[in-house]
Amino acid sequence: MLGICLENVRKSTPLVHNITNYVTVNDVANVLLACGGSPIMSDEPEEVEDITAICSGLNINIGTLHQRSIEGMFRAGRRANELGHVVLLDPVGAGASALRTRTARKLMEEIRFDVIRGNVSEIKALALGSGTTRGVDADAADTVTEENLEAMVEFAKSFAASTGAIAAITGAIDLVADDELCFVIRNGHPGMSRITGTGCQLSGMTVAFLAANPENKTEAVAAAVCAMGLAGEIGFASLRAGEGNATCRNRIIDAIDQMDAEVLEKGAKYEVR
Repeated sequence: MLGICLENVRKSTPLVHNITNYVTVNDVANVLLACGGSPIMSDEPEEVEDITAICSGLNINIGTLHQRSIEGMFRAGRRANELGHVVLLDPVGAGASALRTRTARKLMEEIRFDVIRGNVSEIKALALGSGTTRGVDADAADTVTEENLEAMVEFAKSFAASTGAIAAITGAIDLVADDELCFVIRNGHPGMSRITGTGCQLSGMTVAFLAANPENKTEAVAAAVCAMGLAGEIGFASLRAGEGNATCRNRIIDAIDQMDAEVLEKGAKYEVR
């Protein structure tokens, strides 16, 4: 099931418009190419509506906000909604500053999102008006664990129901939920938290999976999350003596590039609740 989602990306080569942060923009572009999509980056308000019109989906990432990019996000989001394109919000650092939190909430009010993807602290900041972050990292107190998993599954479903968007909450255990079901995903490697941009890459890739699988959106998001986690496992397993997180950054992108439906189906670790 999930492998077909990857195959559909490679067959259709969806063009994804990314308004993303300048820390990880190159990695987002490369992972989109690796999974079979095609990236374009623009946050200039004067052109974002034209750019998003030629794309299949829009990735909005608030990681390095400034007033020009904020205006671009709203313009592009409204245009994407008019055209019926898939749209994702990555509320990087929501809860860390008033500007980030306020901007993310206003985007949610004015733009219809297919997916909201973030760590648990970011999602809690949007859902509850609480939760703390360490920069863009989740607070340790917010970690999804086996002990609180049942409650967090219900939280993810509730967030999806209240926003009308698929909730993708990523961490040691990943949750991908709509209002009825939740994929509990256990792919990934702890070292991924020491590589800048794996979450940003996942957001861009998720839009490609969504655009290529419009009839199975929740499964498409779960497939993207599993693929990124599996790529992390493969990347770290391939490291040799003297190699570390900088090398693994490239190995993860390579693993996505070399991944096919069979590898994803075999390596995906998930259950549905």
